[in-house]
Amino acid sequence: MKVTNNDTLVFVYSSDATLKAAAVDFVTRLVAPDKYSCNLCMVTYGPVFQKQSWREFLDTLPNKKIFLHRDEFLKQYPEYRNVKLPAILTGSEGKLETFVSAEEINKIEDLEGLKKLITEKLHNEQK
Repeated sequence: MKVTNNDTLVFVYSSDATLKAAAVDFVTRLVAPDKYSCNLCMVTYGPVFQKQSWREFLDTLPNKKIFLHRDEFLKQYPEYRNVKLPAILTGSEGKLETFVSAEEINKIEDLEGLKKLITEKLHNEQK
């Protein structure tokens, strides 16, 4: 897979975009962070808002970026229902490929690790 600057990066959280899900996620992250199911959320968000250094990093990427929760992703891309989440996908014209897998995301310990992984993958893909 070759990622170009024209490809979109699709960040998909393993959480739903409902008020109930947001409340459960908030409490779980505070009370039992080791049981929280979305490591992409865990490393890119503080208790409520997206981390500033993550926003700044995203601004350095030339790619278009889309952020979807699990329910939004499955509604928009039902043919990708077997993709394990969280994940970062890439593609264009509605055809997506896994760029950073759930397994890779779940091994990441902090935001710097995620930024490094994305940077390395983009650099390697564009060679």
